[in-house]
Amino acid sequence: MRCVILAISNLLFNPACIVYANISRFKIITSGTDIVMTYVVVENCIKCKYTDCVDVCPVDCFHEGPNFLVIDPEECIDCTLCEPECPAGAIFADDDVPAGQESFIELNAELTKQWPVINASKDPPSDAEEWDGVEGKLQYLER
Repeated sequence: MRCVILAISNLLFNPACIVYANISRFKIITSGTDIVMTYVVVENCIKCKYTDCVDVCPVDCFHEGPNFLVIDPEECIDCTLCEPECPAGAIFADDDVPAGQESFIELNAELTKQWPVINASKDPPSDAEEWDGVEGKLQYLER
């Protein structure tokens, strides 16, 4: 696993603080306010819905809709494992989301509450390759 526990905070000040880290990103979890950095599924997943990312996720943070996947920002541990597994290149760190796709950060959080968890990969739609790279797919998102 590329995500490691980097440090445990001084127990006198915050007994619940744990820092997870990978090469360049951090996630700080505290007993009070969280500083959350997570991954986001963006537009290119719509109508492609490859699920390779689901198999490598060490937690159940992916949720499945009719033609799109989303990542639960409260479950994602920022391990980076899903990003390279997506054949459509539709997963980004929330601070690296392509320009014009920032609305997908909120959309992932919203749809996570409505859609069920998916924890095993499935075959992609038969026309997934035809939709890969097509722009303007938000209009085709099925809720």
